[in-house]
Amino acid sequence: MPDSGASSPWLEHEGALEGLRVLDLSRILSGPFCTMILADLGADVIKVENVEGGDDTRSWGPPFQGEDAAYFHSVNRNKRGIAVDLKDPRCRELVGRLAATADIVVENFRPGTTARLGLGYEQVRAANPGVVYVSVSGYGQTGPMSREPGYDAIAQALSGVMSVTGEPDGAPVRVGVSGADLAAGMWACIGLLAALRAKERTGEGQWVDVSLLDGQISWLTYVAGGYFASGKVPRRYGSAHPTIVPYQAFPTADGYLMVAAGNDGLWRRFARAVGIGDLAEDPRFASNPDRVRNRDELLPIIEAALARWPAREWGMRLADAGVPAGPINTVDQALAHPQVRARNMIGEVEHPIAGTISMVASPLKLSATATAIRTAPPEHGQHTDEVLGAMGLGATELAELRDRGAVR
Repeated sequence: MPDSGASSPWLEHEGALEGLRVLDLSRILSGPFCTMILADLGADVIKVENVEGGDDTRSWGPPFQGEDAAYFHSVNRNKRGIAVDLKDPRCRELVGRLAATADIVVENFRPGTTARLGLGYEQVRAANPGVVYVSVSGYGQTGPMSREPGYDAIAQALSGVMSVTGEPDGAPVRVGVSGADLAAGMWACIGLLAALRAKERTGEGQWVDVSLLDGQISWLTYVAGGYFASGKVPRRYGSAHPTIVPYQAFPTADGYLMVAAGNDGLWRRFARAVGIGDLAEDPRFASNPDRVRNRDELLPIIEAALARWPAREWGMRLADAGVPAGPINTVDQALAHPQVRARNMIGEVEHPIAGTISMVASPLKLSATATAIRTAPPEHGQHTDEVLGAMGLGATELAELRDRGAVR
């Protein structure tokens, strides 16, 4: 992989999805996160918002940047935005025409909503047989809960993810970011890219059905595997790992240090580095299964040893010893981390109202077809005239639609 600095040669190339058109009917987080990934990769994403207020997240602040919330800006860069009233027959017809020319359609309404608007999969497919149509919902298109609205926190709760998140004696807690929404957006990307590959072979598009709950169930992986194997219901371990010890956050002289001694060799290095080398071969702790069985005896010894130095000092000492460990950064510390900066994970874009906006960049590093932050998140209705005008609408009709509140 080439050097990832600002002078990297891949910044000069077109995106991997250049030439693909995406009609984005989604809002809030799961769908917009999916379509932002596609836009970062070079796809032409046309975001459709309602006339009154637009995407809900435009008002999800403070903080605001210009007229819109920072939340909206975080997942809507590199898109063109139009604002239309989908209850208006003419606007529905126009959006249907956009869908008929799109390679991909992404929506995250409650199942059945787009069909009532004339924009469901079967309706779009009738005019565009090759379309890859992506639906992200709370519970999927089938099953007894399919028509219920989906929310990130409820998916985390129902999936069991919250039951294994939090301190052992505390209440269950949700993941600190909206993991169900973000996971669903990523699964949607994986599914639609697979569908595009299948289309190359068959010439046919298909419907990609992703749910927040399914995505969270998929995340259970080894937690579910442990339950299947043992019949024991998994419980909360705080920052600790249920089957690896030591693998958790420990208090130090000034803060918390995360340690990940994932095998017996790392355990021995760790023990020597923190001054408890005599325990490395202790029969109670010699192997990982031994340490898991005897974690309640071992952890207080480790805590006492680590209390002697600050977290960053331990981080350096353990790094020198080849042990994975590091202080737990706050968000500002993480965003300023030298490795994060070296990987160009913070980008900037000029917004016509908000000025310079900083944002988290794409984590994808492609050597020949780079991702890029090209354009700011669209203002509400910024590209309505541009997009509809390209479909043949003249200034007179656009003015009439705007006068009756059907477009912005």
